[in-house]
Amino acid sequence: KGTTPRQEADYPFFKSGVFNGKTTGAPITILFENNNTRSGDYEKQRSFPRPGHADMVAHQKFGGNEDYRGGGHFSARLTTGLVAAGAIAKKLMPGVTIEAAVTEIGGETDLEKGLQKAIDAKDSVGGLVECRVNGLPVGLGEPFFDSVESQLAHIAFAIPAVKGVEFGSGFAAAKMFGTQHNDAIENMEGKTRTNHAGGVVGGISNGNELVYRIAIKPTASTPKEQNSLNWETGQLENFSIKGRHDLCVALRAPVILEAATAVTLFDLYLLEQHSKRVISS
Repeated sequence: KGTTPRQEADYPFFKSGVFNGKTTGAPITILFENNNTRSGDYEKQRSFPRPGHADMVAHQKFGGNEDYRGGGHFSARLTTGLVAAGAIAKKLMPGVTIEAAVTEIGGETDLEKGLQKAIDAKDSVGGLVECRVNGLPVGLGEPFFDSVESQLAHIAFAIPAVKGVEFGSGFAAAKMFGTQHNDAIENMEGKTRTNHAGGVVGGISNGNELVYRIAIKPTASTPKEQNSLNWETGQLENFSIKGRHDLCVALRAPVILEAATAVTLFDLYLLEQHSKRVISS
């Protein structure tokens, strides 16, 4: 409910980096095929650069040579490869659990209610996705530019439709007193009584649960009629977007966020030498 009817097999074809069931040290290349496509849906709507999409900026940046079918390089289908990479990264961090879930849809913590709002309005809605990571060691993160937060935020914003990121108490921290937000340290391992920091202090993991959230905007492709530029006529005109689209793309985001988190944290593991670069059989 609330997602596109389009289905893909998403069978992974390993093109390089794996031989006899083991990694070789070469880059791992995994191919996923797009077979259930309807490129014609995009050709019919070509005269309107879709509001909320990258159509206009891509057209201007690439001189009209962009591949607009399915959104091209801006399509969320590109995250399939990220999810595959994340699955591998998770296996390389034993003892670390990464779990993400949708916590809000359309401003409602009752997810069914939030989806129903979109259905009733014949429109799309956004949502919030929270990610929690347990089992991390103290010391991940490289201040100043490569803090845990900056690295995770960097990859989070690569996920299509993400418009905001917050860690721990996030923006609510701006409304607190210092004594409210400070996490009292209870023992020599650094366990804290509360976790307003979200497991990161000074850009470095502190051994407590890593907690952060992303805000997902409403799906830009909505069946509801809109008024926008027709770049063939140069006039503002009414139009609606036809095709197989999600009412709420946030529903698809948890597995993507988990993968993005895993890839980033494993990179920090390597920097901190918590994991070997070369593993002999």
